[in-house]
Amino acid sequence: MSDISIIVPAYNAEKYIKTCLESLVNQTKKELEIIVVNDGSTDKTEKIIKSFKDDRIKYYKNTNHGIGYTRNFGINKSNSDYIMFVDSDDYLRKDACELLYDKITNEYLDLVICDFYRVYDTEVEEDRLMSFKNTNLKDTPNLLSDINLSPWNKIYKSSLIKDNDIRFNEELKYEDTPFVATVLDKAKLIGKIDECLNYYVIHEVSETTVRDRRCFDIIQIIDLVRDYYRDKDYVKESLDQLTVRTLTNYTIQQRVQIDKKVGKEFVSKVFDYLQVNVPDYKDKKYYKDRGIRGIIEKNKLLTNIYISLYRLKNRGSK
Repeated sequence: MSDISIIVPAYNAEKYIKTCLESLVNQTKKELEIIVVNDGSTDKTEKIIKSFKDDRIKYYKNTNHGIGYTRNFGINKSNSDYIMFVDSDDYLRKDACELLYDKITNEYLDLVICDFYRVYDTEVEEDRLMSFKNTNLKDTPNLLSDINLSPWNKIYKSSLIKDNDIRFNEELKYEDTPFVATVLDKAKLIGKIDECLNYYVIHEVSETTVRDRRCFDIIQIIDLVRDYYRDKDYVKESLDQLTVRTLTNYTIQQRVQIDKKVGKEFVSKVFDYLQVNVPDYKDKKYYKDRGIRGIIEKNKLLTNIYISLYRLKNRGSK
């Protein structure tokens, strides 16, 4: 019987899936169910997965549906009391599952979060999140804005997800955000391990670094989160901070937008959205903490100038 179901969505992951799976099968905690869902890969992903002769690996092959559907498929196939998510290009510290499992079970928690490493081509950086004692969102509402809303540096009580019917959005990109935002609200007790246990690999060209017209999905995603929390006054300031932080991050990233006209349209729509939904957005702590960068980021004209100068310097405009 496995204690943890680890859900690994895989799409054309031949360059990374071996490292990912090796980190899972070699965990110090052995009672694992490793659910690998091949989302219609056309490369050697399947061959590499099948080369692992480990009975704990449960392999499924689907036609291409996207990562939201694939993670939901994994949730539905899981049979353990606890769930983790690991992307196919990421990997775990050898004792990650053991430490997370011990924390969540010994302290009767619904969710445990850990710090993580950002892995670039030539360097590895620690990403330290806010530290906190066991709590919940009502008592510590800034969790919503100060904890990364990615599913992978966390362990969840399975019943938290399944009993509340929490699933990933299957239509929009950036589906992680509403999933984790809802989990944070439903969790009765949340804990934190102040150690980097997850290696988050960042590629020069990937879904998370290349911008196209689907960048507009992030506005709809933020709308979903805001609608969910609309009547929860205790989290209003944190929700506004999350809105400002997330949308600002994507306006600045328009510097690598494939089509500069799309980038300019996106920047305009974001500032319109902030004006309507967070009228005092320019006064938010996020901007104040960023110094001169914050002055640029909260001003539409300066943001567009910054993007144009970046494109000119890097010859990235079309």
